[in-house]
Amino acid sequence: MMSGFVFRALEGRIVIALAIILGVAAVVPALNLLTPPDSTFHIPTYAMSLMGKYLCYALLALALDLVWGYCGILSLGHGAFFALGGYAMGMYLMRQIGPRGVYGNPVLPDFMVFLNYKELPWFWHGFDWFAFAMLMVLVVPGLLAFIFGWFAFRSRVNGVYLSIITQAMTYALLLAFFRNDMGFGGNNGLTDFKDILGFSVQADGTRAVLFAVSAIMLALCLLLASAIVRSKFGKVLVGVRDAESRVRFLGFRVENIKLFTFVVSAMMAGIAGALFVPQVGIINPGEFAPANSIEVVVWTAVGGRGTLIGPIIGALLVNAGKSFFTGAFPEIWLFALGGLFIAVTLFLPRGIVGAIQHGYKARQALKAAAEAEKGRGSAETVAQAAQAAE
Repeated sequence: MMSGFVFRALEGRIVIALAIILGVAAVVPALNLLTPPDSTFHIPTYAMSLMGKYLCYALLALALDLVWGYCGILSLGHGAFFALGGYAMGMYLMRQIGPRGVYGNPVLPDFMVFLNYKELPWFWHGFDWFAFAMLMVLVVPGLLAFIFGWFAFRSRVNGVYLSIITQAMTYALLLAFFRNDMGFGGNNGLTDFKDILGFSVQADGTRAVLFAVSAIMLALCLLLASAIVRSKFGKVLVGVRDAESRVRFLGFRVENIKLFTFVVSAMMAGIAGALFVPQVGIINPGEFAPANSIEVVVWTAVGGRGTLIGPIIGALLVNAGKSFFTGAFPEIWLFALGGLFIAVTLFLPRGIVGAIQHGYKARQALKAAAEAEKGRGSAETVAQAAQAAE
């Protein structure tokens, strides 16, 4: 049964995308570690870490596409799930510092010593274990999504109202995490990481492994998302997106369908955040900013929502462009981003991949119509010849 679920996901374009992602996971670290720095093919560590950050953003866009592109839920709060996964990883990395911090306290992180904490808060216990921290990367965003979705979907909140509520959720978390008494470092957040699983986070080998793991997790989540949308459940999911009232009339529990998809998407976003933090070296409340969640919507729209591969491409292209333009034209980057979203909405409403797919299908339809017309013409010629022979 599980093998059938997986094999359904292996559609042609998904297989190609998986091959490319896994190829990148192998080639980029190899070019970083195995080629000399003066080689033409050498990829510097900073460039590899930057690409690793893009892969995390691509995973976040994929998570949004699962709920927006296939379930019709425009979430403007997915940055919150991303940040919560990042904080779970950050708490583990802070616990690994131990007595090497500025204040030399073996238990309390430096910011807690500075703020006169007398003991470690209860919710920090267990984060010195990697397995527990990774479990929290999934549980915390998933639990928040479950609680939020339970009330929102059963109250039949839809459309723009649901989008506004998700944005209010992430803004509330932003304000909460800015407070020093929350126990998460306040405005400064969590930083100055040393080790992960005993390996220095600054070492080239560690950076290469983090990049490879980011690519592999992107591939696995793409496989999972493809398996979901190509299953019978996925067909119902699209039905909820296109005609929710009809699906409800047919006897399906629409709220449960939405809730499951929303929770899975939140967990994927949490994984993206957890992989993001050790590669950038910091997590702070700024990751909860509503503007970050809106950017994810832009990536997904540019690439093409409802395509799975499109949001990945959109996230990579937009962030690569952002890195270039913020250095070359820092004053106009935000205007360029807004203009890009408007242009895509007006001229490429299906996004890049969606437009390509639509064009291919239209061409195939025209080809089929031409062949059918040609076949009709041949049949008429044969009939006329038979009449003449008689």
